[in-house]
Amino acid sequence: MEKRYRTIVYIDGFNLYYGVLKGTPYKWLDLQKLCSLLLPNHEILSIKYFTARVSGKSSVTQDVYLRALKSYISNIEVYYGHFLTQIVTMEEVETGRTVRVYKREEKGSDVNLAVHLVNDASKGKMECAVLISNDSDLFEALRIAKEGYGVKIGILFPSRKVLSQKLLSICDFKKRIRKGALSLSQLPEKIPNSNIKKPDAW
Repeated sequence: MEKRYRTIVYIDGFNLYYGVLKGTPYKWLDLQKLCSLLLPNHEILSIKYFTARVSGKSSVTQDVYLRALKSYISNIEVYYGHFLTQIVTMEEVETGRTVRVYKREEKGSDVNLAVHLVNDASKGKMECAVLISNDSDLFEALRIAKEGYGVKIGILFPSRKVLSQKLLSICDFKKRIRKGALSLSQLPEKIPNSNIKKPDAW
C-alpha cells in the first residue's frame, strides 16, 4: 500500500487568484476538493488560507466566499494580512517624466504563511508541506522546513507561467493547477445548512 503523507496545505490566496482564477468561471473554488484531487496520496490535516480583506464592491463577494469556505470545509483556517496605500514617485515609460501615484500593496500574507509553515514544521505537525503559490519569497521558509525539520515539500503552482526556478530547486514534487482540476473542484451553488449562495457575479 502506498504511503499517505500527513500533510498541511498553505495557500497564498492572492497568488492563487491572480495566477489561475481571475477572469474565469472557477472562482467559487472548493479548496478541500482541489487538494484531494491533486494530492490523492496525502492525508490533508489542515488547509491554511492566507489573504487580505479587499475594499469596494469586491469586498462583498470576497466575504461571501470566505464564509462559504469556513462553513463548508471543516479543516480550513483563514489568516489575514492587510492592504497598505502610499504615495510613491514613479517614472513614465513613454516620457520619462516622474509622477506621484497611489500604490496599494497587500502586506503580511506571505510573512504569515512563512511563519506558520516554519512553526508547524518545528512542532512536527506534518510530514509534508504543500504550498499553493509561485512566490519565490517563500523559498527560505520552505528550505528551513525541509533542511531543518525533514519535511517533504510539494508545490501546486497556480500560474500559466513556469514554476519559479527558486521554488523548483527546493520542492520534492510539483503539479500545475490546471483548468480541468478547477472545474471539478467547485463549491455547491448553495452551501448546505446555511444561507450562503454563490454570488451572481461569480
